[in-house]
Amino acid sequence: MGMIECPRDVLANRGVQNTDVEATDSCDCQISSKLDFRSGIDLNGSVEVENNEVGGSEEESEEATKPNETVNSIHSKMRQELILVVGMEFETEDDAHACYNRYAYRFGFITRLSKAHKSSSGLLRDKFFVCSAEGKRGRDKQNLYVKSHCAETRFGCRAKMKIRYDLLSIKYSVVEFVADHIHVTSTPSKTHLFRSHRKISLAQIVQADMAYDSGINPKETLELLSRQAGGCEHLGFIPEDYRNYLCSKRTREMKSRDTGGVLEYLERMQLNDPNFVYAIQVDEDDLLTNIFWADVKMMVDYDYFGDVVCFDTTYKKNKEGRPFVMFVGVNNHKQTLIFGAVLLYDETAEIVMWFFDTFANTMSRKKPKSILTDQDLAMAKALASQWPETHHRLCIWHIYQNAAKHLSSVFEKFKDFAEDFSSIIYDYEDVEDFLIAWKKMLEKYNLQENKWLGRLFDLKEKWVLVYGQETFCANIITTQCSESMNNFIKK
Repeated sequence: MGMIECPRDVLANRGVQNTDVEATDSCDCQISSKLDFRSGIDLNGSVEVENNEVGGSEEESEEATKPNETVNSIHSKMRQELILVVGMEFETEDDAHACYNRYAYRFGFITRLSKAHKSSSGLLRDKFFVCSAEGKRGRDKQNLYVKSHCAETRFGCRAKMKIRYDLLSIKYSVVEFVADHIHVTSTPSKTHLFRSHRKISLAQIVQADMAYDSGINPKETLELLSRQAGGCEHLGFIPEDYRNYLCSKRTREMKSRDTGGVLEYLERMQLNDPNFVYAIQVDEDDLLTNIFWADVKMMVDYDYFGDVVCFDTTYKKNKEGRPFVMFVGVNNHKQTLIFGAVLLYDETAEIVMWFFDTFANTMSRKKPKSILTDQDLAMAKALASQWPETHHRLCIWHIYQNAAKHLSSVFEKFKDFAEDFSSIIYDYEDVEDFLIAWKKMLEKYNLQENKWLGRLFDLKEKWVLVYGQETFCANIITTQCSESMNNFIKK
């Protein structure tokens, strides 16, 4: 069994080192003043620590308060109830954190949790909430080996709030509050960019889940939520946050019994057939994502007939969308053969590279002479990187489908266009003749400025038959053998 860490395109929280944590990102949405900071998914990522010697990173805002603007002048522009004072009481430490975060949002800085002390019984005695620029970056022993250091983001800022637990009132009270900053702060119109001021509320989660279950794509869901909030500047989170939430949601929905059942099946297959091979890929939480497997018959068939492989990711088991993919070919009697199968988490270039490498390793590093795929950019990138010596051909059937979509008005207006387009693909045995015919077709239908045809022409070596005359492809020009197998498995 192979286990490889999943290279998912997930937004990374930077700045987490030994003790303190700060994490920020840029966005184009603003948090609402009515947002409930005590409900929903907190995107701050802060943790409790015992010291503040290690630095992090923050996204500086383009707009900032004037350096000579005083604390009093900034406070004068804020609602009085948002301004913190010594003696304020809170029921819980979370309430205190939420209040300090609201204040920081209006003032224009990023918050971070700092020192905390607990009693022997585990009760929190006191805690510091500070500006992200508080403290100094600690010394790292590996600094000598770093060529380019990250920009310094801590300047010894004094701004902080300290709370202490009062045994008499059974509440947390503010015992120290410093509002002065030694650095330029952001304006309220930009503080929504900071990580500590972004979160997805529970109401937004419910609405997003309903849209997801209804088949609405993420982009349209974000647009819907933005309109309901009065614009993306009031949404409270950014598209990257929503995409990360969806990734976590899909991973959680792979219930433990489902994952256990898959692994149990693969182990049982390997027990019955010692030559059965499978490999799994896990994410950063060690949760199962992608699975590849092949049995001994697949390996033998590939050894004899693996010169040409069809690979198609268009078939999916269900609407939740884990693509089930097969490496398919034909034998000397044109009978369909399966060389391997994959259950995918996603179709990014990094993941495609993983299963190409896994397939090649399983097949004793033998790579096909030709491979047919659809017009997938991630697939093309992965093939060029991992299998550069393999001749990459595009499925003619997919070319026709894309032409019908992008040139629908042309097909409707000109009855002869379909025949001329088909002739371009099949009828020419000389490259010069093809180029002349292509130019005439563009002039005949006034398509010289059509961008889609321009991009298609740039890929002509992958789909025009005249360019594939010197490459063995077993007379396969579409991935229909793979799709017919998908249809069989679906039933």
